Amino acid sequence: MKAKKFNIRVYGILKNVNGEYLLTDELREGIHMTKFVGGGLEFGEGLKDAIKREFMEEMNLEVDVSDLFYINDFLQLSKFNSNDQLMSVYYEVSTVDWSRVEACIQNPTKYQSFCWVDFETFKVDDMTFPIDKVVFEILKDNDSRNSML
Repeated sequence: MKAKKFNIRVYGILKNVNGEYLLTDELREGIHMTKFVGGGLEFGEGLKDAIKREFMEEMNLEVDVSDLFYINDFLQLSKFNSNDQLMSVYYEVSTVDWSRVEACIQNPTKYQSFCWVDFETFKVDDMTFPIDKVVFEILKDNDSRNSML
């Protein structure tokens, strides 16, 4: 029996000037997933460094990490390994290299693509993972409140 362990995930929330959010569609271990950009924390690495590394690995994109946005406070087991309990941490990120983002969107690979989504055309159930769904709903609620001001 495989040991039970914590699996810490880190994700960046990148928003453009049009109010759209960057998501990625990935194929890993035969599973298609739509999620925020990010991945696993490596041993010896800080959370913000992990987000920077993930954006660099996935998009060759430098990002600035700003505010902590969300940490899940409920039990979530990994879809890939039921012996892993997930802790997912989301930070708001920004970049100055918007042309690099657009290049990644225009040039998908066999295993990964990127897209901008908004709340009118993209629905929470389009997200693959439960924690991402919670984050997307919070973003949508925040956007709705801000538009009423």
